[in-house]
This record gives sequence, structure tokens and C-alpha cells, in this order.
Amino acid sequence: MSIYFVTHIRQSVTVFSGPAKRRFFSWLSNVFSRHSYSIVKLHNVSPVLPVLDRISKPQYVIDGIVPPKLPWFDIKNEEEITGMKDACRLARKILNVAANEIKVGMTTDELDRIVHQACMDNNAYPSPLLYRGFPKSICTSVNNVACHGIPDSRELESGDIINVDVTVYYNGFHGDVNETYPVGPVDKAGLQLIDAAKASCDAGIAVCGPGEKFSSIGKAIEQKASSLGFSVIPNICGHGIGRYFHGADILHYDNTEDRMMQEGMTFTIEPVISEGSTEVCVMNDNWTAGSSDNSRSAAFEHTLLITSQGVDVLTRK
Repeated sequence: MSIYFVTHIRQSVTVFSGPAKRRFFSWLSNVFSRHSYSIVKLHNVSPVLPVLDRISKPQYVIDGIVPPKLPWFDIKNEEEITGMKDACRLARKILNVAANEIKVGMTTDELDRIVHQACMDNNAYPSPLLYRGFPKSICTSVNNVACHGIPDSRELESGDIINVDVTVYYNGFHGDVNETYPVGPVDKAGLQLIDAAKASCDAGIAVCGPGEKFSSIGKAIEQKASSLGFSVIPNICGHGIGRYFHGADILHYDNTEDRMMQEGMTFTIEPVISEGSTEVCVMNDNWTAGSSDNSRSAAFEHTLLITSQGVDVLTRK
């Protein structure tokens, strides 16, 4: 689950040349096409699902207080690394369960119930549930929704693209992962957007390792997205993670962050890649962030561990 409204906001500039120009006109064609994707609006949200008493809950659920973000990246010891690996392995397992259930006609609320039950079955707490009042166990962001979509009564349609973001709290640690999936047949531009989002995330991961600057992540992501004709939404970022849900920011665009990665650090990379505007507007539920021009976006996320040899992708399939 990403952090939104980071303190480092950059003005976005779109240059319509080369691949960007081709993608722009492809997107423009979709906007005016009667048979393109549907624009997602808010629908009915069902009541909060109960959590079994035996499930260990994060402190923010118990007392309703979300602690301030750590301004640094802490170094995990061996016991903590083992805990992170277990939580991330389970997060991946549960995301795979959700992915296998995605189909035309199901509601995102049904998908949330599936994930919620999978968490209960595995003695894990779904980290988004009641985090700052968020009412569901996953985020489901469809088409023009960039992030933090609340599962609701809207049925998935053929041609949709959906990002499913799963975070679990397991044995005292959070594991966080998301992916974007096509729903039924999806137009070529939508599939290219999904591929570009994955490639951009992979590019950010590829530069990680001990002694590398955190700024290299955003530079690699933005270069990859731009080379494919897409843009990074700058005010959605990754974060440190561990016993806490959200730590220090990971910026997904070219920046001047001079801190260095060190062995034992854990954090997420989760760039949101847009086919149109990089500006987003939060809808009336105070969570759902939709694109200002109703263009689509896609994202992929992994939780990473910096090792002596490089990087371990804890949520890889």
C-alpha cells in the first residue's frame, strides 16, 4: 500500500515526442472511443468485516493511533529479516489467491472478502483494514483509479485493468505487494501500460544494492517509463517497512536523495505509471485517487531486502 501526498512534490512536464507522442494519441483515441474502458466512479461500500479474536493486530488497530513515519531506514537483524521474509511470502501467497479469482462480473467487494478470509485462514491481519480508517482489507484500483481504491459494489467489466494491493501483518511484521491484471480482453494500449508498469518497477529493483543511492531508484524508474512513452505519477511513493507499515519515503522519479542503501534495510518499490496526466484527485471517500483526466494507470510493487550481495525481492513469485 503506497504512501500518497509525499513531501517531495515535483511539477510534472509532459513532452510529446517519440514514444510519448504515440502513447498520447493512443490514449486520446481511447478517451473518445465508445468501446474503450469504463470510467470508474464511487459505488456502495459494505460494512467492515470482522477479524477473529485470535488474530494478532497492529497497534494502530488497537488504539486507533498511527505513529509518525520513521524518517530513516532501520537495519533489520537476522530475527527481523526472518519475520519479514515470512510476512512477505504470505502476502505473495494471498495476492496469488486473489489473482486467480479475478473475473468479469465479480465485484471488488467480493475480491476483498476472498482476501480477508485468506488472511484469517493464515492467522494474519490485513494491514490496510482500519489503517487511518480505511474500511477494507485490500486496495483495488481500476482503470482511472491510480491508488487506494476502496473495494465496493462495482462489478468488474471486460476490458478493465485492476491493481490489487495486498499487505499482511503476520507475526509482528508487514509484507506488502501489488500487481495489475487485465480483466477479460483488454485493448493493446492497456496491455502496453501494464507491461510498462512492470518494466519500470523491475528497473528500480535492478539498481538496488548496498552502497547505492536511493535516488538511483527513481532515476531508473523514470527513465524506463519515459523510454516506453509513459509517465510516473510523482506524488505516490514507496516506503520503508517492517514492524511498522509505512516508513521513510521511496521516490519513484529522478531526485537528489543522497542517502545510501545498507545491508538489512527493507522497503517497497511501487511506481504508478500513467498513460495520460500525472495529476490525481482524491475522491469524496477521502481515499480513492483518480487521474485528473480519467486516463488509466498501472502499478507493480515488491518489498525488498538489501543484502551483502545486492537485493532480495521478498515478494517475488
